[in-house]
Amino acid sequence: MDWLLQAIFSFLAAAGFGIIFNAPRKMLFYCGFVGMAGWMIYSVFNVFSGDPVQASFLGAFVVALVAHIFAKRFRTPMIIFSVAGIIPLVPGGTAYNAMRHFVENDNLTAISFATRAFMVSGAIAMGLVFAEVIIQLIFKSRMKKRSAHKL
Repeated sequence: MDWLLQAIFSFLAAAGFGIIFNAPRKMLFYCGFVGMAGWMIYSVFNVFSGDPVQASFLGAFVVALVAHIFAKRFRTPMIIFSVAGIIPLVPGGTAYNAMRHFVENDNLTAISFATRAFMVSGAIAMGLVFAEVIIQLIFKSRMKKRSAHKL
C-alpha cells in the first residue's frame, strides 16, 4: 500500500508543478507519469541500497530518459516533462532543515544537512546530464546508420 501511495502522490506533485509551470493541458498526465517514474525508481533503489545520492542519480536519469521519449513521441520540448518530473526528487526538506539549523546556531547539524542536500542536488544534475549524453549518442548513431543505408 505504501508504494501505491507514493506513486499517487509523486504523480500528483509532478502534475501539479506541470500546472504551475504552464505545461500544455494535454501533457499534464505525462508530466505526472514522468515524476512518478523517477520517484518510484528513487524509492526502490533507496530501499535496497540505502544511499539517497545514488538513488537520486538513477531517479533523475529515468526522468530524463522518459522525458526524452515523451518529447519525441509528442513533438514537444523535453523541458516540459523534465522540469515537472524532477520536482519529487528535489531535496527541499533537507535544504530547509539545513537552513533552520544554521539559524538556530547548530552549525554541525546544519553542515550535515547542507552537504546531503548539495550531494543529492549534484546527483540529480548528473543524472539529467548523463541521460542527455546517452540519448544524443543513440540518436547520432541512428542517424549515421540511416544515412549509410540511403547511400
